[in-house]
Amino acid sequence: MGRSLWAAGGGRWAADVAPGAFYNGRMSTPRIGPGAFLTLHYRMAGPSGDVINTFGGQPATLTLGAGELSPAVEDKLLGLEEGSRHTFALAPGEAFGERNPEMAQWVARKLLDELGDPHEQYSVGVVVEFPAPGGQGSYAGAVRELRLGADGQQEAVLFDFNHPLAGQPVTFEVHVIGVL
Repeated sequence: MGRSLWAAGGGRWAADVAPGAFYNGRMSTPRIGPGAFLTLHYRMAGPSGDVINTFGGQPATLTLGAGELSPAVEDKLLGLEEGSRHTFALAPGEAFGERNPEMAQWVARKLLDELGDPHEQYSVGVVVEFPAPGGQGSYAGAVRELRLGADGQQEAVLFDFNHPLAGQPVTFEVHVIGVL
């Protein structure tokens, strides 16, 4: 699984230490390091409330440094012990950058019909996933406004592709369940 370490001063071996984890001086509790594979519950909230909350449901699993969390949020995780619980306050824009007004874009209904279900009716607040150019991955945008034609049909949809917490203070709460 990992590499073995000789416990300094303890004269014993600690086997199966995962490459992304490191141990405190007691050689008993793994801590989060770069590249660690994590199982955790977390919650991110802005002034309007939770945007994501895994508490009470399935915990998240992720690899630190793989881009699943923002770099500022990952930095808060470094060094935390398995089993620990923490809450961090991040300044406006620290977690997900500042809001960029150019990331609000009108998308013609014709293009939306080509990319997805032509019978889909969009509504304000709904988050829509789009295929990334080149077909590698996807990105999401939240519907902010609808443009209706004279016939009452949707002609275009204004999507905001900023992260929902961009430009806002963020509360990040975490319970580290496992570190490998």
